[in-house]
Amino acid sequence: MLNYLKPAALLLVMLTVLTGVIYPLTVTAIAHLFFADKANGSLIYNAQEQAVGSALIGQAFTQDKYFWGRPSVTAPYPYNAAASSGSNLAPTNPALITAVSERVKTLQAADTTNKAAVPVDLVTTSASGLDPHISLASADYQLKRVAKARKMDESKLRALVNEHTEARQWLVLGEPRVNVLQLNLALDQAAH
Repeated sequence: MLNYLKPAALLLVMLTVLTGVIYPLTVTAIAHLFFADKANGSLIYNAQEQAVGSALIGQAFTQDKYFWGRPSVTAPYPYNAAASSGSNLAPTNPALITAVSERVKTLQAADTTNKAAVPVDLVTTSASGLDPHISLASADYQLKRVAKARKMDESKLRALVNEHTEARQWLVLGEPRVNVLQLNLALDQAAH
């Protein structure tokens, strides 16, 4: 019996060290060597070199001087990365219809002069509830409100939006988009 237990225990220890220590350390080292930014959470820093967020996780902006991102329904607070989830409400669910209607009213109240249709990504959540991007249509919809709040020329603001527009991934996947946190940080830096 001991003849069988000794090799089995040795194999258990060897595989535990190999798969539980050596492999994770190797993968982590390779990630830090070749993809340092991504391995460290794709952090975004402000002008004072302080981490203010991640390029992969949205943040709640509600002031008129900022572009607003997609809504988030994560609990217990919006954009909670530990509780990534969508609402899972069907398009015909009365709760979703009410929530979208309320979001439309909030956006329209923030800029009463804007009579354009509200882009869908400003009133619906993403599947993860953490999406940091908005469409160009959503940025355009908010342009006048942000320019007015910042007393900024609309053409300069549009140039800043264009500067922070990300192209389609590999030129074919997705749509052009704007990272809200990066754009808002650029706005704050331009104001100083």
